[in-house]
Amino acid sequence: MFKTRFFGRAAAASLMLIVTGAMIGAAPSDAADGNAAASAKDAAKPGKKAGSEYVVTYLTKDYAEPIPLSLLDKEIEDKGVAGARVAIEENNRTGGFLGQHFTLKEEMLPRDADIAKQAAPLLASGQDLIVADLEPQDLLKLADLPGAKDALILNIRSSDDDLRQESCRSNVFHILPSNAMRADALAQYLIWKNWDRWFLLKGTAPSDIAYAKAVKRAARRFGGDVVEERAYKFEAGNKRADSGHQQIQTQMPAATQAAADHDVVWVADTVEGFGEYLPYRVYDPRPVVGTQGLTATAWHRAYEEYAGTQLQQRFERAANRDMTERDYAGWLSVRAIGEAALRSQKKAAPDLRSYLLSDAFTVAGFKGKGLSFRPWDNQLRQPLLISAARALVSTSPQEGFLHPRHVTDTLGYDEPESKCKMKELAGRM
Repeated sequence: MFKTRFFGRAAAASLMLIVTGAMIGAAPSDAADGNAAASAKDAAKPGKKAGSEYVVTYLTKDYAEPIPLSLLDKEIEDKGVAGARVAIEENNRTGGFLGQHFTLKEEMLPRDADIAKQAAPLLASGQDLIVADLEPQDLLKLADLPGAKDALILNIRSSDDDLRQESCRSNVFHILPSNAMRADALAQYLIWKNWDRWFLLKGTAPSDIAYAKAVKRAARRFGGDVVEERAYKFEAGNKRADSGHQQIQTQMPAATQAAADHDVVWVADTVEGFGEYLPYRVYDPRPVVGTQGLTATAWHRAYEEYAGTQLQQRFERAANRDMTERDYAGWLSVRAIGEAALRSQKKAAPDLRSYLLSDAFTVAGFKGKGLSFRPWDNQLRQPLLISAARALVSTSPQEGFLHPRHVTDTLGYDEPESKCKMKELAGRM
């Protein structure tokens, strides 16, 4: 099938998947609650300080969201923040043992708001634990504010690789997987399947081009071959109009006709303009993967392993809908703050930042192992779900893709590859 691959500087080292703060075998009770309860018990030992108030600010703007291409997918107005609300309740349920109390302050700014002008007073008032549901440009403006120098900012919206590379910031932690992590996760599965010839069809949005760049990097890294790269140049027909399906049925084969011999069509459509129309309509009978079709994601509504069903059900009761990936990121960011506060018994944002990057920190994410942050770019390392529309297909890292320390570091930029200069950047802030 394939050759075992090693990544990292100590390739000959014997490898073991270390499950820290794991949720294996937690089915009889909620895995996250079980991990947090153990943390509370540990923190309650003699010598631990108790009693602190934590204010977590959920900061976002009224961005224009893509209209779902399918009537099955409803427009959601509370995506992300709904997960944070569930996590605040969990933090208070466990933190209450030590007198800790968590409050969620929701700040929705107008679409044209100046993020620097609006966020400065929040930081000045002491709101320095921030869940940032912001686009890259606004995220960097927030991070570069003088008042944000010591803040803890958790990015739950953008997968932009540049935010983890040249534009990294020491006060920004990334909950969502990067484009590179998503592309690597899918690439590993495709290589495992021996589907190594990829026809890349990309949109024209800057985020489409950035994702396509990550796909080409994954090909070089894992031995895939982008046999052809093509830009989608048609305007997708309106499928909700009379004969709309006929326009699409004509356009998709035309967009994929006469491509070099390939195993899969890898679509890069981050703004959801045409990718959903590709499955079953491409010229050659091939699977569709990428941003649509078979995807790599941090969360999926069909996921139920490692007690994931319990989080799905708890969220559904609170929000009356399925949990999206951004909801999961919002939930996980607040849980990470709660876990760091519970275990470290620290309150100041700089202290919590240091603890998040320490070997002592893990947070339960219903993925079979404790999740931790990479100290070279503040990215949360985590397994990714390889999912179809209605079912989990696999999880990455795939078997045989090994690393001398963390197998999840085979996804995305490893330390030797990173262009993030965190120390120099921190010194300039």
